[in-house]
Amino acid sequence: MKAYQELAETLSATLAAHGLILRGGFNFDASEPAPSGPSNAPAKSVLLVGQAGSAPWPHFLRWHEKQPRDLKDPLDTWSREVIGAVADEFGARAVSPSDRPFLPFQQWAMRAEGLQPSPLGILMHPEYGLWHAYRGALLFDHEIAFQAPENPIHLCDACIGKPCLNSCPVGAYSADGFAYETCLSHVRGPKGAPCRDAGCIARNACPYGTAYRYPAEVQAFHMTAFAGL
Repeated sequence: MKAYQELAETLSATLAAHGLILRGGFNFDASEPAPSGPSNAPAKSVLLVGQAGSAPWPHFLRWHEKQPRDLKDPLDTWSREVIGAVADEFGARAVSPSDRPFLPFQQWAMRAEGLQPSPLGILMHPEYGLWHAYRGALLFDHEIAFQAPENPIHLCDACIGKPCLNSCPVGAYSADGFAYETCLSHVRGPKGAPCRDAGCIARNACPYGTAYRYPAEVQAFHMTAFAGL
């Protein structure tokens, strides 16, 4: 069984060249269904790969400039290419949050890092706030000797007023959940320019992790993809 720290050091150095980071992991229980590892047998362990802030953006842009202008889902394509190459180097199988059928990435993330969802549904990180993402995962045929996971404080519990729930111009977020169609219609409509140009107003209202907030151009890229514009 390979020690996590040993594997993490070499993997982290490889991922850093693309602005990506390891986001923890865990061993699958023998009784739970697990996706196939590199040998096609059920994987024994998983390591999540993602980002903090907009660190991958310059690396992605350099790659994107060399791609066809009509390339669909470029960020997913870039992530698959980069994480796939890392998987090949480390004897793993790469999977993506956009794979079909969908894999339980959010549940994996909660299990790996002990995070909980914010009122917006995005997992709240004790340092990054809402400004982080998971770009893929590495599946291994062997177990990894993980360190005991910490239980980070859930910042939303201490947040007074929950500004994220009171900032959306069309009230798309509430205790009842996310009104997807309401949000989508607004972002696509004539009054949705602030959201399209600078990102989700509710997300930007969160007081945590602001040092990692995505620049406006990055937020605009994601909102354009969300709205299918």
